[in-house]
Amino acid sequence: HGFGTRRFDEADLADLAEANGMRPVLLHQVHSADVLAVDDVLPDKTDGDALMTATAGLLLIIKTADCLPFFLVDAERRAVAAVHAGWRGTAARIAAAAVAALVARFGSDPASLIAALGPCIGPACYEVGGDVAASFGGIEAAAPYLAPIPGRPGRYLLDLPAANRLQLEAAGVEACRIHASGICTHCDPNLLSWRRDRRTDIRIYSFVGIRPSGDHPPARSESR
Repeated sequence: HGFGTRRFDEADLADLAEANGMRPVLLHQVHSADVLAVDDVLPDKTDGDALMTATAGLLLIIKTADCLPFFLVDAERRAVAAVHAGWRGTAARIAAAAVAALVARFGSDPASLIAALGPCIGPACYEVGGDVAASFGGIEAAAPYLAPIPGRPGRYLLDLPAANRLQLEAAGVEACRIHASGICTHCDPNLLSWRRDRRTDIRIYSFVGIRPSGDHPPARSESR
């Protein structure tokens, strides 16, 4: 698994997969709460925002440029999930949906899951409007992760990692098993930020999978 940098591109991703005897699996991300179980490579343009598998040899890939990428790992059942959580997916409770999907498909125990939250735009940089606040049920309901900006009516700072952490904990994932990078894509020049860079042609690639048994050595990658 790994969270990529701005210098880790599609060619590097392909090399990583090949070196580890794996096949990349990507989604056409649409800011939903849809979780797909996969045991083979998907057709092009398959819509969704989370992937899960218990099949060795599949490298699940999430693309971001400010949204939150995170992984769920069930070491007991040997199952993994990769999740793309922007504000829309977070408001639609994609973190809770991913845990529920692992439970339903693989019999995972939420308390045994490990969660790894990657770099995303941080709470000091992610300014949003009233429409976003409303999607979370309003400022009172979202107070733990949505803060009004003093002197700027109708403007708020959104903490994506905190919102998803709360969903994971409510779904049964133990707080001590949720690990967050704490890295802000908007502040770190080694990462990509749509709000800072305004580029639609490149993304950060984050990946997780079950490496097949054999002699494939873990490949070097420029990831965090």
